[in-house]
Amino acid sequence: MQLRTFYHLACATAFMVFFRYPVSARPFVTDSAKGVRKIQDVMIYQDPQFHAAFPSVVRLKNGEFYVAFRRAPNRKIFGEKGTSHVDANSYLVAVRSKDGKTWTKDPELIYAHPFGGSQDPCLLQLRDGSLLCASYGWAFVRPDGFPNLKKPYVENGTSVFLGGYLVKSKDDAKSWQGPLYPPRIPQEILYTAMGDPVPAYNRGALWEAKDGRILWVVANTDRETPNKTSNHLIVSEDKGLTWKYSAAVAVDDKISFNETSVYETPKGDIVAFMRTEDNDDQACIARSTDGGKTFKPWQKMGFQGHPLQALRLSDNRVLLSYGYRHKPLGIRARILNAECTDFATAPEIVLRTDGGTGDLGYPWAVQLDKNRVLVTYYFNLPGGMQHIAGSILEID
Repeated sequence: MQLRTFYHLACATAFMVFFRYPVSARPFVTDSAKGVRKIQDVMIYQDPQFHAAFPSVVRLKNGEFYVAFRRAPNRKIFGEKGTSHVDANSYLVAVRSKDGKTWTKDPELIYAHPFGGSQDPCLLQLRDGSLLCASYGWAFVRPDGFPNLKKPYVENGTSVFLGGYLVKSKDDAKSWQGPLYPPRIPQEILYTAMGDPVPAYNRGALWEAKDGRILWVVANTDRETPNKTSNHLIVSEDKGLTWKYSAAVAVDDKISFNETSVYETPKGDIVAFMRTEDNDDQACIARSTDGGKTFKPWQKMGFQGHPLQALRLSDNRVLLSYGYRHKPLGIRARILNAECTDFATAPEIVLRTDGGTGDLGYPWAVQLDKNRVLVTYYFNLPGGMQHIAGSILEID
């Protein structure tokens, strides 16, 4: 069985050309959102020997900006046809910056899974100064092992899904403890390569609620053929050490929900911004008004794009950024009101339209100061390799 989009199935990429953005600003594509200006695009990390993707970014307690991402070999250096999103040498790494413009050159290792490649590091800076990073992995299994695996499982070529895990730092990401494995949610039907129930997993931003709970919208496979995934909320009351099931977020007989970021509004609503499949790439939203005990029926947001990440601005508005894998390929965003109720009418902000292939996106933003925001993402230009880049915005 093969799970389609959430697990980033193999995708051939164009031949690598070493490229670096100029420091000068590129033209801002649209001014449809009044008071938003792009100052410049920045290169965060690039190496033609590696496929770099799926960043997340936080401002550490020491003031540094910290971008985590997944890095794997460019398989063409071995004479192979292309690089996929599943690789035995896929590691979680990070770079740092003091200003959001210039970044350390050599990535530092966050975590290398002992049984396979890791994906999509998702950072959360907690109020107590500790830092969480959620991820998930794939194990690579030899042909004689597959007949002995416990079914059902998800495979991608020679790899089998391992499910999710977290690592934690208490010293501004200088060292990491873990992995911590969340429980399997009740609706999950899959098993790992080791025959264990698949631990909860997802790509997307976690959130620390006002009451101290950590909120995490996870995905699960609830139907094997044809494959379908749904979204559920789990919560931690001890800063990510242990987790418990809270509620279904979005379940549908036909549509899959997967990569999701969760956000708590100033009034206390919990909002899930979701990627969907079999739904014309429609961005969707679900809302809870009772602290995550139940969610109201999901809604289409009225635009295409995935996945989404919500950043609270200094005035409580929300910058919602997302990748755009339709022509012209690139990165887009919208600014929502504080309660995220105007998603259908908020003007679209076009940050990039110069993508080379659809293997790009996954933006994640951080506030640089009161009026400036850095939106990080992974990108490629025609003929170039996937790399980590960003756009600095000035927002009135």
